[in-house]
Amino acid sequence: MATEITNNVPENTTEKEKELKDDTPPDNGQTKEEAASGDKTEAKAPEEKKQEATQPKPNVHKINFEKDIVYLYQFSRTPLLPSISPYCLKVETWLRLAGIKYENVDHKARFRSKKGQLPFIELNGEEIADSAFIIKELSEKNNKDLDAGLTPEQRVISHAMISMIENHLSWVILWWRAKYPDSVIKGYQVNLQNALNTRLPNPILNFCYKFTSGRKGMKKAKAHGIGVHSQEEILEFGKNDLRVLSDLLSDKPFFFGDEVTLLDVVAFANLAQLHFIDKAVTHELRDALDSFPNLAGLVARVKERAYPDWEELCAAEPAPPKKEEKEKPEEQEKGKGDEKELEKEKEKEPEDKEKEKEKEKEK
Repeated sequence: MATEITNNVPENTTEKEKELKDDTPPDNGQTKEEAASGDKTEAKAPEEKKQEATQPKPNVHKINFEKDIVYLYQFSRTPLLPSISPYCLKVETWLRLAGIKYENVDHKARFRSKKGQLPFIELNGEEIADSAFIIKELSEKNNKDLDAGLTPEQRVISHAMISMIENHLSWVILWWRAKYPDSVIKGYQVNLQNALNTRLPNPILNFCYKFTSGRKGMKKAKAHGIGVHSQEEILEFGKNDLRVLSDLLSDKPFFFGDEVTLLDVVAFANLAQLHFIDKAVTHELRDALDSFPNLAGLVARVKERAYPDWEELCAAEPAPPKKEEKEKPEEQEKGKGDEKELEKEKEKEPEDKEKEKEKEKEK
């Protein structure tokens, strides 16, 4: 016969063996299941703490960021233009027209994106670089599309014109800047001492800018292909691009009617680089732009819509304090201290004279 099994203990097991095999309940009155689960939670607690402690911090410059605020990193302002980078001006103009809250970070040209570019933005602890990707991602996240009203055919034209501007006209402008870096400083009234937040004299900074920017710019222009042409040919390329944009705009307020689209933003950001160059500086493309009144009008209209505070943004920043200015208050305090000591000495003089007279009388 098969032996009966009771609680998995053979029948022939002694009482002492049964007691040893049975699980004793905990002294605190918990059930076996509760005690087991309690042990597991206690074992997990240190692991959870370790995970919390090792959570990576946001890899951004703005650690104490506000939620859903776009932090824009770009080049410093100039007295004539909010940014001398068409891509930076493009992003800021789009942000304003799309009605997205943003904060311009005045980082004095210290930071670049992980791609080595400006502009870039930080949003909720995440970095987004390149003007095209910035606008694309913000459009999707905020449901803001300036081209929402365009037909498929208009979207094709917009894409083609933006490509022409950013891959051709902007390179003509870059070539000019590399060829004549001194005209860039004068043309936009750039104060490198303010822009870089340094006390180095502007003549030294200007010399370094001409050397580095000019050399790097020409390398880029040659790598692109436009830099291998003569000056007359490159300027002709630029004039042809302006003519095409003028023909497309015609007598309309904006390229596709009464509303601003992405093409208007890109065109404004690049044309403004020519339109606002100081008249004291010779620039053939700026003069060519002036010969297309409808393009100059487009720049004025986008500026009016997007930048009611243009003058305030472009207001020149005060020069950084010089060492001499910082030392003046200290010198004044020292001077005041010396004056007080002189006054005390003057007050003592009559007393000393009286003492001397008394000594003479005693003698």
